[in-house]
Amino acid sequence: MAKEISAFIKLQIKGGAANPAPPVGPALGSKGVNIMEFCKQFNARTQEKPGKVLPVVITVYSDKSFDFVVKTPPVAIQLIEAAKIQKGSAQPNRNKVGNVSWDQVQAIAEDKMQDMNAFKLDSAMKMVAGTARSLGINITGSAPWDN
Repeated sequence: MAKEISAFIKLQIKGGAANPAPPVGPALGSKGVNIMEFCKQFNARTQEKPGKVLPVVITVYSDKSFDFVVKTPPVAIQLIEAAKIQKGSAQPNRNKVGNVSWDQVQAIAEDKMQDMNAFKLDSAMKMVAGTARSLGINITGSAPWDN
């Protein structure tokens, strides 16, 4: 028989660095989840990705047990790493802060495809390009679908 779900909790935690301090502790404690057990399991699953921000969706059941799914890093974080910049532009329409190539956009789209609501790689690439535009990052070269 399936367990009854009481809550979903969405957090973004650095890989291998979950601890009971905020935001993890208060979010889980309010639902009655064993915070240290979550931290141990999360850190064990994400030890190969230290320091990367990873979204996690925690399913809390009525008996206070839990399951969680670790997703791929957000597109904005991956673009900032690919462009080798510290952060996005405060005025992305005026000040451009970095450049990425369409090959890098394609690699990010392929990595993030499972978490996006796109069926085709071109659609996912357009989503990644939109995020790059909103961060003030130029995409060099011509788009693959323009050829």
